[in-house]
Amino acid sequence: MPELPEIELLRRDLEREIGDRKIKAVEVPVAGVVRHPTRKALAAALEGEKLSGVTRRGLVINIGIAGTHALLIWVGDRTRFTRNQAKEPLERGTALVLSFTQGGQLRIVDPAKEAAVEYLAADEVDDRHPELAALGLDAVDEPISWTSFGEALMRRDGKLKSILMDPTFMVGIGPIYSDEILFHSGLRYDRTTASLSAQEIRRLYRAVVETVHEAVKYGGTSIGDDGWVGLSGEPGDYGQYIAVHRRDGEMSPRARGPIVKARFGNGYTYFCEQTQV
Repeated sequence: MPELPEIELLRRDLEREIGDRKIKAVEVPVAGVVRHPTRKALAAALEGEKLSGVTRRGLVINIGIAGTHALLIWVGDRTRFTRNQAKEPLERGTALVLSFTQGGQLRIVDPAKEAAVEYLAADEVDDRHPELAALGLDAVDEPISWTSFGEALMRRDGKLKSILMDPTFMVGIGPIYSDEILFHSGLRYDRTTASLSAQEIRRLYRAVVETVHEAVKYGGTSIGDDGWVGLSGEPGDYGQYIAVHRRDGEMSPRARGPIVKARFGNGYTYFCEQTQV
């Protein structure tokens, strides 16, 4: 699924485009996208309500409704948000349509049926989703000191790639950015926290902050023909700066040797065998 930079970019675009608009009508062409309440109840609850800003809980988009409720949206790998006029035909896979009193429509297109939507009272969110209350450090949402990063890291056991991708440690770091962070820090994916020196922890911290913020700066990462695109429909530009992820067989940017692909969990990891130690 999209990682932290992509979801943060989407949040910013949505805040700018629809943050204070009033909903005129709601269509739910795909019933399965609504987790709670029912499709009919969701439409009835949203129609006529004014939006009260767009925030983010980890990788979950949180559209405020009238200051008292939240429309939570989980985004899948191929989920797209589009701006449309009402007269435009629905694209295949359109799962949710919000029509506004001014400014056309916002549509969620979800051909793989990976997205999910819930409408809840704002004070019920943490009770219904305790995993959102247990999220770890957020490299976009708040400044992180290297000492707090190091302390949180050293409380963890396991391999660095797994720790980076644990949302209770770091928010929104997945296969792409964990590979890039580890490359820029010069650390192997299978190093353990107990083996790290203070200098290596500092390098890892800098790589986390710099990689995430650079990815946001360049519009996120789009991989493949059906990769992530923003609200404008444009893919991210950070792919041109990707150093190792899915670049196995290519020459390493730092060494006279190829990037290596290795099995990791249910997937793969990519790294420079000569410079990541």
